[in-house]
Amino acid sequence: MKSLTKTDYLLRETLRGLRRGGWMNWAAISTMTVLLFLFGVSLQASWQVEGLLNQFGSQLVISTYLESGVDASSLSGQVSKLPGVVNVEAVSKEQAWAELTADLGLSDVSNASAQLKGNPLVDELKVKARDAQEVPQLAETLKNMSGVNDVLYVSEVIQQLRELNQGLRWVSMTVVSLLSLTAVSVVTTTIRLIAIARRHEIEVMQLVGATRNWIYLPFLIQGAAFGIVGASGSWGLLLLAQKALKSIAASQQPAFIEFLVNGLQLTPRQGILLPLALVVLGTGIGLVGSVLAVKKVAAA
Repeated sequence: MKSLTKTDYLLRETLRGLRRGGWMNWAAISTMTVLLFLFGVSLQASWQVEGLLNQFGSQLVISTYLESGVDASSLSGQVSKLPGVVNVEAVSKEQAWAELTADLGLSDVSNASAQLKGNPLVDELKVKARDAQEVPQLAETLKNMSGVNDVLYVSEVIQQLRELNQGLRWVSMTVVSLLSLTAVSVVTTTIRLIAIARRHEIEVMQLVGATRNWIYLPFLIQGAAFGIVGASGSWGLLLLAQKALKSIAASQQPAFIEFLVNGLQLTPRQGILLPLALVVLGTGIGLVGSVLAVKKVAAA
């Protein structure tokens, strides 16, 4: 019964403080909503780029050209045991020659071979890596193997995606940090004004023996409430943005919009992590702003 009375008191005092906050409550919540919405967008963009990196890493073929006279099948078993390798395809020089002449539109393969004095190609191993991070090291290992002449892979694409991901992270961190400072400032100002408006009530509570922690706990709950409401609003905006993009993609079907829609599809794990991250960040910022406000009021 005693715990229920305390909970009832905290809820009543929190609601009373929120009512006295007036339009400043909406300023704090709207600032928090914008911050968390941009944070959610940046987090989804980072997940999308990381997904592309993993996709390239799993589908990227490292073309390993062997020395003349070396049979691809003799090395395929050894290569398949290397760390980071998920699949190895041995391509004989005869198969490669047949594919090349077909691509060039040559119908008389024997004549082409005679003109070149035999098949000029070498056996090849097409090696698939597990993820993008392991590709450079795997390519270096393949290049140093006995019987390997050359190794080729699309390193530029992976490097550009990595640079893009790092750039997105730095921009996101900068924007989120600046908006977080703004949100903390707005929450601090809002809670401080509410506390000042209730200064006489606080003095009375101190006179009757209420502890400082008990007096100021409702203000901390108010700050956390700003973060939770802001997180809910930002999550709703993210869902509306996804729905709008899906609608545009369905009606006009531009390739870029369709790419965004596919990239913004959350996995079940991400569907839990994203709203949880929004709530944690919003609540944390709200609590920080509340603590700063309470310290300023208590020191006054």
